[in-house]
Order: sequence, then C-alpha cells, then structure tokens
Amino acid sequence: MSLDRIHGEVERRAGSWPRIWAMVMRYWYLLRGSWPRLVEMLYWPTLNVLLWGLISRFFQGNSSYVAQGIGVLIGAVMLWEVLFRSQMGIALCFMEEMWSRNLGHMFVSPLHPLEWLAAMIISSLIRVVIGMAPAVGVSILLYHYSIFTMGLPLVAFVAALTVMGWWISLVITSMILRYGLGAESLVWMGMFALEPVSAVFYPVASMPAWLQPVAWAMPSAQVFEGMRTVLFQHRFDWHLFATAMGLNGLYSLGAIALFRAAFHSARKRGALLNVGE
Repeated sequence: MSLDRIHGEVERRAGSWPRIWAMVMRYWYLLRGSWPRLVEMLYWPTLNVLLWGLISRFFQGNSSYVAQGIGVLIGAVMLWEVLFRSQMGIALCFMEEMWSRNLGHMFVSPLHPLEWLAAMIISSLIRVVIGMAPAVGVSILLYHYSIFTMGLPLVAFVAALTVMGWWISLVITSMILRYGLGAESLVWMGMFALEPVSAVFYPVASMPAWLQPVAWAMPSAQVFEGMRTVLFQHRFDWHLFATAMGLNGLYSLGAIALFRAAFHSARKRGALLNVGE
C-alpha cells in the first residue's frame, strides 16, 4: 500500500470521529428537547423499585395472604388488564390515526370530535372483550380459578376500571396533541405510573402513610380494595364503588374538557395536518 493511500486511510478514519460525534449530539439534542423522553429514562427503573418494594413489604408480614388468596392475585391481574386494555383501546385508535397522518383527512369531513371519541370508546370495549377472553379461559383451565366467582360485583369493578381507562387515555392523547409524537411514550408509561398507587396486589393500608391519600384519590384503588372485600369478607362495599364512580365522573369531565381544548388548539395551529415530534 502506498504512503498516499495509508495517509488517506488514516485521515478518513480520524475524520469519522467528528461525524460520529455530530450524530451523538443530534440524538442528545432530540433527547434534551423532549421531556417525555427524559422522563421515560427515569421512569421504568423507579417504577419497578417502587412497585416491587411495596409488594415485598406487604408480603413480608402477610405470607398467609398468598397461601390463602392466590385467586385474589389472579383476579387482580385480570382486573388490571381490563383497566390497561380499556386505556390502550382508545390510545391505539388515536395513535393509528397519528402514525398514518390521517387526522387532517378525517376532520375535513363532517366528523365531530365527540363522534370520533364515541367511536374510539366502542372500539375500546371490543378490544377489552377480545383481549380478556383468552386470559379468563387460561385461568380456568390452568389454575382452576374463575373471575366470575365474584358474581355481580365483577360487573361494577369492570365498569369502574373501564371508565378510568378511558379518561386516562383522553389525558394522554391530549398531551400528544399538544407535544406531538415526542410524547408517544406516555401511551405506555401513563397507565403503569398509577399501578403502585392502585393497590392492585396489596391493600392501601400497607403503603407508606404519605402515599395513602394519593391512592385513595384513584378510582382503581377503590376497586381493588372492593375486590378484596368481596373475596375475603364476602360482601360488596357500596361506599368504595360509589367513591370510585364519583371520582371517575369528576376526572372524566376534566379529561373531556382537556381533550377538547387540546384538539381545538391543534386545529388552530395546523398540527392535525403536520403531526410530528
């Protein structure tokens, strides 16, 4: 190899580092300019430590809970899936329109935002039914546990969690309309952010004292406390259910108002035609 070629190769390889650094800086600026991305980096490790720390803390002093109530854990998982699927049902319908850049096309038609919202709610119900049917079957076949043993209270629990999933999804879609696809990760993050304070696997009383008021402000905590009351005490707590639905009604009104404001703001800014980061 000639000296000129060797010199050129050395320069080429040395020159690759500025280009690499330029691309690193590009991704750093994207990360720094999008707070949802920064939150996501901190979110999952913190959530896992908080959630499993609370579960471990509860089980340490209540080992008999698992032995006597394995059905409670399975039932809690399935009800949590109802909440998660109802939220994702609306969010994914919304995201599919965003990904395909179809929002602008939809709203040059006579379609009203509330009509679109009603369609997404119906689609969410369909997704919940389709998604939960196999899980119910597996729990019966493999674990000999049927969530239907809860009886009529199960209808109340599913209704409360489904409505909660809807208003959470409206809040998240409003954020995406405001901040663009840079906030897309909120679709998956938002639901799990509430899991530690939803009392899914442990009672609210087992949480730190400062966290308990936050939990009681969540309809999901009311539902899961009510589920354990049904399974362990064989009674339906109407107060917990009424509180859950009251909170759902209050939060739903706020979420609808937020969604309408975000939608009209996006329409005025022309964001419906140019959805991006």
